[in-house]
Amino acid sequence: MPGDQRTLRVCALYPDLMNIYADRGNMLLLERRCQWRGIGFALTAASIGDEVDPDAHDLFYLGGGQDRDQQLCAEDLYEVKRAPLHAAAARGAVVLGICGGIQLLGDHYELGTERVPGIGLVDLVTRRAIDGSRLIGNVAIEVELPGLDGPRVLAGFENHGGRTHLGAAERPLGRVLKGHGNDGRSGFEGVRRDNVIGTYLHGPLLPKNAWFADYLLATALGIDPASLPPLDDTLEDAAHASARRAAGV
Repeated sequence: MPGDQRTLRVCALYPDLMNIYADRGNMLLLERRCQWRGIGFALTAASIGDEVDPDAHDLFYLGGGQDRDQQLCAEDLYEVKRAPLHAAAARGAVVLGICGGIQLLGDHYELGTERVPGIGLVDLVTRRAIDGSRLIGNVAIEVELPGLDGPRVLAGFENHGGRTHLGAAERPLGRVLKGHGNDGRSGFEGVRRDNVIGTYLHGPLLPKNAWFADYLLATALGIDPASLPPLDDTLEDAAHASARRAAGV
């Protein structure tokens, strides 16, 4: 694949409001891994009130935010961007939601008696714990993704007050090896439906798991991950190993 003939087009949703977990590091890593391979990288920001073209981007990214900011974004996401994101997902674009992002990809988030709407790209509901407790700590999960040779480990950090429950037909992103996961009980973490992926792992996620960044990059471009030219990942592998050790895996 000649690198100069392809460009990864990324749309970051609400980067001014949903960016409290070093999420800029995720975009920076994607940009650098494209650059090192001679692949173009185009980043577009879409905030409150901005229309989104479902055909103009290969990957849509939604990070996490404070409850107040997340509620502001939820209304706009539902009213303005829901239909375009459904259209983008239907044509195979990657949609990645992290922390607050996974909550907004589902049906709704219950905050006591208040219900914050999601966009329904996946079948899940999130409810804030009645006692206000949070699921916090280093976490590692085992995932199996199409096009990869066997299971892989994702490592990161979780900090969420919501308990996310998947619908009966929905499948998780992975199985919890260490940590809490979606609800602290099910043993599952995240969600994956085709190219729509949600997870609570941050810290940020992609610099700790460069292999997953490459998986997303390749999937968004519609190519086999194995076809990406290899890089010298000495530092990236060390970061991944450190995140795994922190989680006890």
